[in-house]
Amino acid sequence: MLRVRQIKVEVTLNQEEMIRKIIAKKLKIALSEIKDFTIEKQSIDARNKNEIFYVYEVNVSVNQEDKILKKIKNADVFLAPNNQYQFPTSGTKQLDHKIIIVGSGPAGLFCSYLLAEHGYKPLIIERGEKIEDRIQTVNTFWKTGKLNPNSNVQFGEGGAGTFSDGKLNTLVNDNIRNRKVFEIFVECGAPKEILYSYKPHIGTDILVTVIQNMRNKIIAMGGEFLYHTCLTDCLIENNELKEIEINHQEKIPCNCLVLAIGHSSRDTFEMLLKRKLELKAKPFAVGIRVMHRQEDINQSQYGEKYKDQLGSASYKLTYKASNGRGVYSFCMCPGGYVVDASSEENRLVINGMSNYKRDTKNANSAVIVTVFPKDFGTSPLAGVTYQRQLEEKAYQLGNGKIPIQLLKDFMKNQESHSFGKVEPMIKGKYQFANLNQLLTGEINQSLKEAFPSFGKKIKGFDDGDTILAGIESRTSSPIRIERDESLEANIKGIYPCGEGAGYAGGITSASIDGIKVAEKIAEKYQI
Repeated sequence: MLRVRQIKVEVTLNQEEMIRKIIAKKLKIALSEIKDFTIEKQSIDARNKNEIFYVYEVNVSVNQEDKILKKIKNADVFLAPNNQYQFPTSGTKQLDHKIIIVGSGPAGLFCSYLLAEHGYKPLIIERGEKIEDRIQTVNTFWKTGKLNPNSNVQFGEGGAGTFSDGKLNTLVNDNIRNRKVFEIFVECGAPKEILYSYKPHIGTDILVTVIQNMRNKIIAMGGEFLYHTCLTDCLIENNELKEIEINHQEKIPCNCLVLAIGHSSRDTFEMLLKRKLELKAKPFAVGIRVMHRQEDINQSQYGEKYKDQLGSASYKLTYKASNGRGVYSFCMCPGGYVVDASSEENRLVINGMSNYKRDTKNANSAVIVTVFPKDFGTSPLAGVTYQRQLEEKAYQLGNGKIPIQLLKDFMKNQESHSFGKVEPMIKGKYQFANLNQLLTGEINQSLKEAFPSFGKKIKGFDDGDTILAGIESRTSSPIRIERDESLEANIKGIYPCGEGAGYAGGITSASIDGIKVAEKIAEKYQI
């Protein structure tokens, strides 16, 4: 196969026909000589709003590849790299008991999937519900405010990423494992275009089916799931794991435990610290979520000619405030909702969510400010305490509902009383409040500086009718569980994994980390 890149096609044209023509031109062959091609990457060039292009990188099947490569001198044409994923050969150490994986978010599911696929038979324990039941519980919470602390937007099969945009962008440079993650998603029902899209996403509605299919495949390959099952203790002897306790009652022998616990498992963090695992506080970010009309974002990003042709537009924004703090957009959800993502009584946190079609009236994203241990303390769980304090403030400020405010009133430090041109798209109850009372002066200052700057990059971003909501406090884990080159913690037999352990920042990176942990376990233990 040959790889051909920099194939630019104006978005209004017939894409397949034009790709073939450009391939033939670059390879200096007739159209009839192209046997087949597959799209490997698709990006978009929207620098000129009067002429927007899709930019493709494709694998092409032709005869006489060597002859073609010798004939042409073009940096955009070369032999396609072999990105075939290879799972390691199994190790030699005997497993005394089943591998137990705590958590069925992306890290836990992909770790389980790879182990089950290669003959291991993991036991997955999950404190929340299976996803079809979890969906009902979360919808009830949004309608009534009745919270299930063990099954909610944060906890349950699929993890916190289930109620998000299902976006799969990642900064992790690991093309082979990344491709493996996407291939498994597609096998389990995700849209095929995630294999090449410049901004791949699945959407909450389709993720539900994908996760069900993953679970069923894992079970068919020998894995087992226990729901409503919380890790409550670890028995450790001579610096090695011997057994675990679940639900404060049952003991299960275990010498290989994967902690894919998610960024909100605060009670588990406390237990692990008590059992002498090495935990450290790490930076994260806090802030608010903003809602704009999606049509305004489309107009700004794509221009008048293309605003209705390219789907719901996204954006990514950064700013450095005069106090030195970084401000940036995060978890941008085109055509989505702001959702109540609380998991603890009398505390409130929000997130953003989109379905696959991204077809609501609003775009939303977090606008967040980086915070460091110097802001909240250096003890391992100081970040957790800081998050909880903010979430308690948010709960009190909104009387148990999501506190919201218009941007113009946030800037004037006054409470809002009515909406302007932006209508709220929110899952959960909400009420007006003054968000200046939620965050510290330095963070508020950073946010207020950032909006005019963002408004210069995206027209209307700093419009006074923009709706703000708080609090966005769980952008990433506030802790890291230390691990060595074998990916084990300082307690042997325990493998910290994914976002909750501090090694990932989204669905794809958590999935990749789950695969890495599965590989290390397989390298050590025989089937």
